Amino acid sequence: MKKDEKTVEKKPYKKVIANNPRARFDYIIEDTFEAGIVLAGSEVKSLRTRNLSFADCYARVYDDECWLIGLQISTYDKTHVQVPEPVRQRKLLLSRREIDKLRGRSEKSGMTVVPLQMYFSGPWVKVLLGLGKGKSFADRRSSLKDKEVRRDIDRTLRSKRAK
Repeated sequence: MKKDEKTVEKKPYKKVIANNPRARFDYIIEDTFEAGIVLAGSEVKSLRTRNLSFADCYARVYDDECWLIGLQISTYDKTHVQVPEPVRQRKLLLSRREIDKLRGRSEKSGMTVVPLQMYFSGPWVKVLLGLGKGKSFADRRSSLKDKEVRRDIDRTLRSKRAK
């Protein structure tokens, strides 16, 4: 390759497995972290078929380790040996600095760590964690109202473009 030629950087492969829209509705997300997750082989195969549920899922720091609690990954159909539990605690892979930051902010200020998205980054499964504070009932209602107003505006603009 010549010096004058521009090098084209490839973007890393990223395939979204699932989003957690309920997290952004229930929490005001202030900060995000990317974490790896420890999984069994059959769980990864099950994630490729997108068999998971974020219902009642959160992360917590215990004994200097971060754990994802309540994530339900359905069992892979063709697994017969060493079948993992669908709902179990799964270890998150974060740096020491990130774990300390999560522990300090979640214990001190009453914030919660919730998963926002799960995706494949290359061959690895990653979890996008959000550090958020719970919304009040009024905040949730205003979010719904804002969403409805945006939908009405888009609908009006679309109808004017069609004419």
